[in-house]
Amino acid sequence: MRKRLAFRGWFYFRMGWSTYFAFIFAAINTLVTTYYLAIKDVPTLKIIFPSFVSYAGIITVIGVPLLIGIGYFHYKRSPAYTAEADIATESNPYYYKLPPGYTMEVLFPLYRTLTNILLKIASNQKLTETELKEVTELQNKIDVLLKGGHVGSPKRNSF
Repeated sequence: MRKRLAFRGWFYFRMGWSTYFAFIFAAINTLVTTYYLAIKDVPTLKIIFPSFVSYAGIITVIGVPLLIGIGYFHYKRSPAYTAEADIATESNPYYYKLPPGYTMEVLFPLYRTLTNILLKIASNQKLTETELKEVTELQNKIDVLLKGGHVGSPKRNSF
């Protein structure tokens, strides 16, 4: 459990670092570097961007919509995202087995039971008491889920 806790902490650290801190730090670093190394000493550009604040404002007003467009293109039009999604699908074990929770506890048992019932109906057989009890138990679990509850027992409580 301690080993998993350490890896979970490492995962959250990397997400916080890469999503928030590094992103903001890199944006500020890029603005400062480009202004003070490239724009400040070029008289023509100094006319367009008289101060660092004006440069940062103009670049932000132009850059944010541009980057939104690039992000949209990446997700909606680029084959790169398709390749990323393929790799994520191939590496996710839950695409190859049932995830714990309602899928394993309710959904697929329901599919199995319905298939068995259809086979019995097709061969003109009656349901047994055990099968009727199984259907009732599945209905009760579905009712719990519909009311916002949970079924099964998670490996670890996240609260």
